[in-house]
Amino acid sequence: MDIRAILMGLAFAVMWASAFTSTRMIVTEAPPLMALALRFALSGGVGVLIALAMGQTWRGLTRAQWRAVVVLGLCQNALYLGLNWMAMQWIEAGLASIIAATMPLLVAFLGWTLMSERLRPMGVAGLVLGVAGVATIMGARLQGGSDLTGILMCFAAALALAVATLTVRGASSGGNVMMVVGLQMLVGSVTLGLIAPWVETWDVSYTPRLVVAFLYTVLVPGLLATWVWFLLVGRIGAVRAATFHFLTPFFGVATAALLLGEDLGAGDVIGVAIIMIGILAVQLSKAPLPVKRPPPS
Repeated sequence: MDIRAILMGLAFAVMWASAFTSTRMIVTEAPPLMALALRFALSGGVGVLIALAMGQTWRGLTRAQWRAVVVLGLCQNALYLGLNWMAMQWIEAGLASIIAATMPLLVAFLGWTLMSERLRPMGVAGLVLGVAGVATIMGARLQGGSDLTGILMCFAAALALAVATLTVRGASSGGNVMMVVGLQMLVGSVTLGLIAPWVETWDVSYTPRLVVAFLYTVLVPGLLATWVWFLLVGRIGAVRAATFHFLTPFFGVATAALLLGEDLGAGDVIGVAIIMIGILAVQLSKAPLPVKRPPPS
């Protein structure tokens, strides 16, 4: 893996994890689904305009890319982020980021049990470690009074993203990456825009923190991180790119502790470390085995 790919992976992990902190700032002062629909409309619109300026067009999308637009728009944006944004009205940003980081473990488990994908012993051990890490954190957080409904919503969100990840293959091939990014956000915006008025009212506390957090979420995790992810997958492949997900629990809780002052207990630190090791083990187990060449004659 070259240095550019490593830097791209680190940048993605930091941006992706920071979204939970900025989201927590937003949902405490604005209705989550309406705010998220507006975020997707802005991010998607900017993404499409950038794509057009780059000479990209939706007419050139492959069938796999159109499938990615719809599936990611519904599962990643409407379901995954919609549930997370709602849940973070009641639970901490750090906890939400930890649960979201279990997505690679869910992908490996579903692929292994439902799609007969091979999982080496290291991968099985990684799944066991991941479950142990989650159990360690959940036990401490539930005893500390964390909201069970919010926790279950975050796990449902991670499951939706895992299903989307298994469903969408080849979205980063064929070019037009920025167009795919923009269009799938517009799908999420339309979906949430139809749902939100039935469950929420526009009751907003306009503060500088809300404005800054919203703009940051639109431009950095919403647009830039998604674009970097597609480029990273196109550069080194989905399996190797997903290895960087093991960093998101650490960056997620660190950002929340730094900017929101969230408590970080010993159980959290131990649990995050175990989950990170588990995710890394699962991803490394997917790497192809080296080809053994016969000795020279």
